[in-house]
Formats: sequence, C-alpha cells, structure tokens
Amino acid sequence: MSRFPSIVETYLGDLRRIRASGGATGERSSYGPLANLINAVGAGLRPKVFCVGELADQGAGHPDFGLYAARQVQRGGQPKDDQLPEHGVVEVKSADDDAWLTAESVQVSKYWGRYRLVLVTNYRDFLLVGEDENGSPAGLESFRLAADAEDFDRQLEKPRAFAGRVGVGLGEYLRRVLSHRARLAEPRDLAELLASHARDALARVEAAEGESGGGVSPLGAVRGALEEALGVQFKGERGANFFRSTLVQTLFYGVFSAWVLWARLRQPPGSVFSWYEAVRHLRSPVLRALYHQLSDPGRLQPLGLEEVLDWTAAALNRVDRSAFFARFDEGQSVT
Repeated sequence: MSRFPSIVETYLGDLRRIRASGGATGERSSYGPLANLINAVGAGLRPKVFCVGELADQGAGHPDFGLYAARQVQRGGQPKDDQLPEHGVVEVKSADDDAWLTAESVQVSKYWGRYRLVLVTNYRDFLLVGEDENGSPAGLESFRLAADAEDFDRQLEKPRAFAGRVGVGLGEYLRRVLSHRARLAEPRDLAELLASHARDALARVEAAEGESGGGVSPLGAVRGALEEALGVQFKGERGANFFRSTLVQTLFYGVFSAWVLWARLRQPPGSVFSWYEAVRHLRSPVLRALYHQLSDPGRLQPLGLEEVLDWTAAALNRVDRSAFFARFDEGQSVT
C-alpha cells in the first residue's frame, strides 16, 4: 500500500491547523508543513533528497528552499559549502497567488537561469519549471489540489478524505520532481520514472470509476475492446481490479515498446516521440486494439490519462538515447 496518502494527510492537517489558528502571516507560516512533505517523499528515494531552507545567495537571490541530494548535505542537515542544489530550488507563494503567473515572473526566471530547475507552489498548485528540448525554460509537470484558495480551504476541513483523493497523485508527482534530471541515461532510472507515472495513472482510473457511482463507466468501451482482444471477461470486483491494473500495465508497456521501436529507427537529432502516434510502431494486435480505443481524447480526458501520457512522452524525450541503449539489454523482448 502506498505511504503517500498518510504523508499528504499530515501535510494537509498541518496546513489546516496553521490556517485555523488565525496567527498565520502569509506563505512563510506554512513553510514547515511543505518542507516536511518534501522531506518525507525525498526520504523514500535512493539517494535521498533533502529540502533545505534559508539558502545563501548563490548569484540569483534567495529561493525559499533548495533540493539537495544526500551526499551534498552534512551531518547537521546543512548543505556543504559552495554546492548548488542538484535537484533545483523551490519558490513558495500564498494560496491566494497564481502559481502559473509566479512561474513567469522575473524572480523565477532568475532562479531558473542559475539552477535550471524550479518548483513553484502556492501550497495547492505545484508547477515544475525546467528545460525543453532546446534548453529553453519550459513548464513541465504540474499538479493541482484545488481550483482556488476558497476551494482549498473547504477541502482542508477534512484532511483525511482530501488525502484519500489526492495523496497518491501528489506523492508520485513530488517523487518525480525530486528525481528529475535534465537527461536520462540509465534504464533503471527510466523504469522507476515510468513506474511512477503508471501508479499515478492507476490512481486516476480508480478515482474515475469510483466517481461513476455505479452509473455508466468511462472505461466501458476500453474494457470491451480489451476483453475482445484478450478473449476474456472481467467479472465482479476482482475482475474489475484486474482489468484496471491490466489496462495501465498494457498501456505503459505499449508506450515503452513503441518508443523503443521508434528510437531504433535512427531518428534524427531533435526528433520528438509522440504517444498519440505510437500505434504506428506497435506490432501486437492487443496493443493496437487498446491504443485504438485510448487514442480518442473523449475517452482519455474523463480518466485524466491524457495528461499522464503527455508527461510520460516528455520523460522519454529526455532520454539520452545513445547512452541508454548502450546500457539496455538488447536481448530482452519489448514487442
């Protein structure tokens, strides 16, 4: 079972208590819960990642937090001298601010110019600013807990229920942020990243099914296509669970397989892989049938999978293909 709902519940509960106290003074009052959340997620990584506040001016001002790898931090919890945080920095604003406007600010631009990776948050929205294929600043993955500050306050009234809905998604999102690299070269690192996206996708599928309330399932057409392709039927609750996990596993196996085949066609430098067009590279009839159903945005959007697949494709486009395939087991079947 994922530990993230418990970690996120603590974060949300601490925010609720601080906001209810009446003594909060803007974004700084909630630095503690945010730092604890990031450190709790970072503690599960190898190597660990630490969130360190009160950064010295390293040429671009004072970001609210730096994200350091374990080897960069001394025993007392402070970073070693003259080391830039390997995992970027964090800029924090109040819940009333717009994280997307903050991401476009001169301040964040200065941070990006120095650190190349900035996590912008107002406690309810999270946006990672990194690099695009040309090395220019670009908004990467984002995660939203609530539509606005008022909605966030309402949701915080029941932190356990709130965490039950968003805990896995936020935890997996932060896990990817803290693991982010400009380029990916190790098969193990890519496998861990794709697994995180797959867990996020499964949580979204389960949430979409739960919201249907026993009515028309948003997965009905996809389920029928997969049953026909596999020659089986998914009956009862166990069958439904098996279907959801099979759907996500097959989907991500298909994306990775299509990417491998696409990459081995000796794509010219700067070529961009698209999950939407991946069906052209799939040889398996089962995967083709599934992709034919999923390629319709009308089916993807209610499940929230289109966004996850966009992020997955972006990760695959960050792979240093020469280095990756030099390490990849060429004898392993991927089709």
